[in-house]
Amino acid sequence: MLNTVLAYLGLGLVLALSGIGSAFGTTIAGNAAEGGLKKAPEKSISFMILSGLPATQGIYGFVAFFMMLNRFRAGALDGAVIFGIGLCVGLVCMLSAIRQGMVCANGIVGVSQGHNVMVNTLIYAALPEFYAILGLVGALMVYYSLLCDGTLQRLLRGTVIFGHFCR
Repeated sequence: MLNTVLAYLGLGLVLALSGIGSAFGTTIAGNAAEGGLKKAPEKSISFMILSGLPATQGIYGFVAFFMMLNRFRAGALDGAVIFGIGLCVGLVCMLSAIRQGMVCANGIVGVSQGHNVMVNTLIYAALPEFYAILGLVGALMVYYSLLCDGTLQRLLRGTVIFGHFCR
């Protein structure tokens, strides 16, 4: 019973925290874009691109959610593992999306003031994004290490996934 509760909490956390972070990040950048449109309406495409960047962390949380949900349904992952992965990936995605929204908001202000900072802002915005990607990759590594520790070997013996990752 506790295993199931922990698993569902982990699934909820990864989806909720990454979604909350993306919502805050896109709102922060969107507010700056709204102000920037008053000064430079011709740069709306740049503002939209920068405002949308923090949404990717929500996608990473969604990917982690489905990855863990499929294994949980198969009875292959422990609830504590799902809870740990969900909490860690959710927090990393939430915080990186919020900080990325702040970076993008500053870039939007610079672009609206006529400075040529779009490319630099994209580079700076990629830095918090990198840590969200690392969080998802870390979750994938834990996931695939569990595939190889004997827990799932009975289920996956002879499959392409098992043969590729468990050498």
